[in-house]
Amino acid sequence: MHAVSLQAAFLDTAADQLCFSLDLTELPALAEREVSVGGLAVRLRLLGASHQVFAGPVRETVACLPEAVRGLPTTLTRQPAGWTYDFSAVTECLDPAEFSARVADALSRADEAEHSLSGVFPGSPEAVTAVVVEACDEGLGGADRPGLAWRTWHSYPQDGHIVSTHSRLEAR
Repeated sequence: MHAVSLQAAFLDTAADQLCFSLDLTELPALAEREVSVGGLAVRLRLLGASHQVFAGPVRETVACLPEAVRGLPTTLTRQPAGWTYDFSAVTECLDPAEFSARVADALSRADEAEHSLSGVFPGSPEAVTAVVVEACDEGLGGADRPGLAWRTWHSYPQDGHIVSTHSRLEAR
């Protein structure tokens, strides 16, 4: 299990304040873990305002960033040199019971995964960010090119929102 209680001042953030970038360097992290998945070093980083995952040529940041364009792409594909990277994001507004169940499920997935990092923010046991990364046996479109995939969950108990992302990286 790689769960941590995050020591951070409460920030009144919301799902619609999240931004996406593939261009940022390291931001200050509250927790970090480096793992090797499929021979590739992967850095999982929890920020005061969400996450960063660094894998191969990808530096994915999903976070509340001042002066950045707000909003996450529903889907995005990029092809950095020799790789294909796919990203998708979904924001859901859930009733309290479903919200609690989904947060528990995200934490359970992170707890059961070999390569994960999750954190609970002060103020609510349901204010969490969780990242799970795993090797993929089959490449995009059924191709025989193994790669990596990671999922993240960001929960906002004050309004019942959960943002889920899915990313995939494979060599071309």
